[in-house]
Amino acid sequence: MEYKKTGAEGLTRRTFLAGVTVAAVSGAAGLTGVANAAAENKEVQMTPVDTINRYGNDLLNMLVLRTYPIAIKMLKDETEIPKGAVRPKKDLGEHYSACQAFGIVRRRGTSLAMFIEDHWCFEPIIGYGLVETPKDFLEGSGSDFFIQNKEAAKARNISMPVLPHGKYAGMALAPLHKANFEPDITVIYCNATQLRHMLFCMMRQNGYTVSSKLDPLWSCVYSVVPSLLTGECEVTVPDPGEFERGGVGDDEMMLTIPKGRMEELMSGVYHYDKMGMGYRSFGRDIRGNFKQPPYYKEYFKKWGLDTME
Repeated sequence: MEYKKTGAEGLTRRTFLAGVTVAAVSGAAGLTGVANAAAENKEVQMTPVDTINRYGNDLLNMLVLRTYPIAIKMLKDETEIPKGAVRPKKDLGEHYSACQAFGIVRRRGTSLAMFIEDHWCFEPIIGYGLVETPKDFLEGSGSDFFIQNKEAAKARNISMPVLPHGKYAGMALAPLHKANFEPDITVIYCNATQLRHMLFCMMRQNGYTVSSKLDPLWSCVYSVVPSLLTGECEVTVPDPGEFERGGVGDDEMMLTIPKGRMEELMSGVYHYDKMGMGYRSFGRDIRGNFKQPPYYKEYFKKWGLDTME
């Protein structure tokens, strides 16, 4: 694997911003054809990265997502930075909050590498284990602005999921359809209907359901850390920073899929699309006496209720 060299000679903020959108759109279109051809040709051996790129394209197209799913890989040091990833401070002279980084990746199609010096918000610095958790934070600092009860504020901060200090130095982020690495987690921004369909797809193989703590703050932490710690999926409510600085829509939620659950999701996506129950197939039918599925009819007959053949 090739890694990004220190520095970015010739890269300016102007050329960076000018090129990313065109590259992202054209890249998505091109990768769709490549991935589909690879899937249909049994002689082509798809690598793990090819597979996740295909997943990225298929999620975009089959679920009609407005923005790219985000591939995230945790990094132990700078030698693990994937080739082509932009360092905000080093390459652009800027700092981003994590929600801004997410927004840039999912909307512009840019690949980023975020280390402690690139961050502009305290929450992910603590949550991602980039520093030791401050003592005043464990006493409720930050939460006491929103929670009147001091002990409750303290308890909230103590319960926040945090990665072990020093385990990781940073993270790489890229659109799933063109990531050049295998992600530890994938974060998908979606509306409620898309979220429902993905949760529906997750159930297919083994009845898997998602249980999440819905906290209105610190979505940069809750969308990343719990899945890394437990290997389970998470649903996250975008926080005010996501709205003000990350550009999240009023109707958007976040679904996090850890590496070990990705195939489970996509198996359901492909299955239901093939049988005519994909995301695009559902419409609204508000008529009375709508056509009932067979298992509806079975229950109604057992209960002596009306049904229609």
